Amino acid sequence: MPNTNVRARPVEADVCPVSLGVRAVPAAALAILIFALAPLAARAAPPTYTGETPVVSQSDDERAEALKTALANVVIEQSGDSSVIARPDVAKAIEKAERYLLQYSYRRNTGGDAPMSLVVQFDATAVDQMLQRLGLGPLANVPLAPETPTEATLWIGDIRNADDYAHVIGYLGKNNFVKATQPMQATSDGILVRVSLSTDLAHFLDAVGMERTLAASTSRADGADAALVLAH
Repeated sequence: MPNTNVRARPVEADVCPVSLGVRAVPAAALAILIFALAPLAARAAPPTYTGETPVVSQSDDERAEALKTALANVVIEQSGDSSVIARPDVAKAIEKAERYLLQYSYRRNTGGDAPMSLVVQFDATAVDQMLQRLGLGPLANVPLAPETPTEATLWIGDIRNADDYAHVIGYLGKNNFVKATQPMQATSDGILVRVSLSTDLAHFLDAVGMERTLAASTSRADGADAALVLAH
C-alpha cells in the first residue's frame, strides 16, 4: 500500500554523475562489441515530480517495488484522490514506474521504522501525459497533444570501454522517449547511434540533459543530428 503521507512535488533535479572506471579500447574492438550487444538495444531542464518512500535496503528487488510506491504517491498527489490507485488502468500504469524514471537516490532517515528513503525523480511531462490519458489531474479534460515520432542519429562521445558502451545502450533502452536503438558506427572515442523517438528531438534532449547520464557536446561525427558525451 503506498505511503500517502509522502508528497510529490515538481523540482529541479541536482544529480551527481556516476563515476565509472575507464580503460581505453581500440575502435575495432568497440565495433565488434556493438554488433555483439546491438540487441540490447545549454537547454532549460524539464520539471520533475519527486516521490519518496521508506526502504530497508538498496536491493534491486526492493527498489523495483519502491519505485511503484513512489509513482503511486505522485499519482495521488496530482489527482487529489487516494482511491484512484485501485483502478485497474491506473494500477497498470503504476506497474510501469521505471518508464517514467529520470533518477533516484537514497537518503538516510534519522528516525522511523526504515533506515533510509528512496527519493525518485520522475519525468513530469511523461507523468502528466499518463495522467491525462487516464483522465486524472489538472489536464484531465484537455485533449491529448499528438505525438511527434522522430528518427535521429546521435553521436555519443567518450565511450572508452565495454562498460561505457553497455551503460549508454542500457540508458537509451530505458529512456521513456526511445522506442528503438540501432548502433551504427564506432570509433576510438565514441559511437554513432540511430534512435526512434516518440517525441521530437528537442524534447528528448531536454530529458537527457535533466538526467545527466549524457551531456551535450560540441564535437560530433558527420551525419549526426545531435552530439552527446557520456558523463563520467
